[in-house]
Amino acid sequence: MTPRLAGKVALITGTAGGQGREAALLFAAEGAMVVGCDIETEAAAETVELVRAAGGTMTSTHPLDLTDDDDVRAWVGEAAQRYRAVDIVYANAGATRFNPVEHVTVDEWRFVLAHELDVAFLPIRHAWKHLKASPAGAVVLVGSTAGISGSMTNSRVAHTVTKGGIVALTKQLAAEGAPHGIRANCVSPGMVATPATAKDLLAPGHPMSDISRYIPLGRVGSPREVVRCALFLASDEASYVTGANLVVDGGWSAVLPGHW
Repeated sequence: MTPRLAGKVALITGTAGGQGREAALLFAAEGAMVVGCDIETEAAAETVELVRAAGGTMTSTHPLDLTDDDDVRAWVGEAAQRYRAVDIVYANAGATRFNPVEHVTVDEWRFVLAHELDVAFLPIRHAWKHLKASPAGAVVLVGSTAGISGSMTNSRVAHTVTKGGIVALTKQLAAEGAPHGIRANCVSPGMVATPATAKDLLAPGHPMSDISRYIPLGRVGSPREVVRCALFLASDEASYVTGANLVVDGGWSAVLPGHW
């Protein structure tokens, strides 16, 4: 069986861990030439080693600040020069802060906008001309259930705004990309067990630590479960899918909470 991404060049941001590392491993296993990046140097290098040990092809630039336009331009340009193509951009990277509206400082607000919107937009902007030249260009963004609903247990006004922006960005990219054969889609995870969530949302004592009680499937998700959905959207299997926001949350946002 032919690998689903055979011969494709995939730019994946935030490959040092969590969903980014899973994406690098899975996309490479499906035949993609993966070009990664991250601000974390040691963990990013470890991901490259893991991919290569599994027989995949991967290069990475680390550290890379995805909020720096010049650095992002150089990263995309080097990838395009090395492989003579860019077929997929998986804008996975992001960092956030949680606070209720009256406690969000201007600096915090700007940090979240930069680290959840700029870090997604800049790689896409610089890769766009290469995606236009691809026979099947594909963009996958990472939204969140935060982008489609508010929360009474997690005060996250800035995060809600940025993830709502990612969903809207997906739709506009789908519109602008369609004449060029570029598809743009989004995966929106609910609660996923990652090193980051283990330190905050799923940490003992946090109001959301027992959220699995309220998820219809009875558990939080894993990074691989999200990445499998992204793989589908990036592959030719989703050749007639664009502008979609695929929610990956165990039914959390679809079902009203109630007693079991």
